[in-house]
Amino acid sequence: MAVANIATTITERTHTTMRDAFHRLQPLAFLRLQSWLSPAFPTGSYSYSHGLEWAVEAKHVHDRRSLIDWLAADLRYGSGRNEAIFFCAAWSCSADDDRSKLFEVAEFAAAFRGTAEFARESAQQGSACRATLSQVWGNHLLDWLSKTLFERNLPAALSAVLAVRAAQEGVPLVIALPAFLQSYVGNQVSAGVRLVPLGQTDGQAAIAALEDVVLATSSDAATATMDDLGSAAFMVDLASMAHETQYTRLFRS
Repeated sequence: MAVANIATTITERTHTTMRDAFHRLQPLAFLRLQSWLSPAFPTGSYSYSHGLEWAVEAKHVHDRRSLIDWLAADLRYGSGRNEAIFFCAAWSCSADDDRSKLFEVAEFAAAFRGTAEFARESAQQGSACRATLSQVWGNHLLDWLSKTLFERNLPAALSAVLAVRAAQEGVPLVIALPAFLQSYVGNQVSAGVRLVPLGQTDGQAAIAALEDVVLATSSDAATATMDDLGSAAFMVDLASMAHETQYTRLFRS
């Protein structure tokens, strides 16, 4: 589905809310958020394509426009949308210090994966992210959540880990969530640049074309509940399933 046909209108009220949130955001918290979402942060995100590698081999993604359309569909209707909802729920529980509800969200986030590859992708990145955060920017709530999940042999989803830490750092949701989704997009565009292949300028143009989609997904997720979870981006899940047995692979998903 073309990006032009996606509902991406961002209201003036949303822009006002974001401006107010930036005024409240402390410079140190902003610096830390940038560090946590940086490609240099050791989550291993560069080794995952989220099924994109098979989509390129199957010619579903073959240029900048098809890459934009593929990622926009995932963000608005697939796993990207679900990750946004999990992020919102975990952030809210952390801000309210509701540990019981936070565990429920984290438990659901760990299980709500369409394929085995997506489950490993989330668990391995979440584990790496949590380990680095605990060692460098320790936080009692994140440590508690990690210990509780470990005792039940459950992985920590990346979206939940980052949401908890952002909330504890005082980063407003209206800033933290779009930034998280932007990094999600950036990782996949980077994979697309290598796989299609595309030039670096085309990659940046794709990221720019998805800005409104990121903001629209963030806006929708902020008013969604766990009951709204689900996916209609079936080709993304099918791509992941096919990738598991793809003959030649550069990426882990």
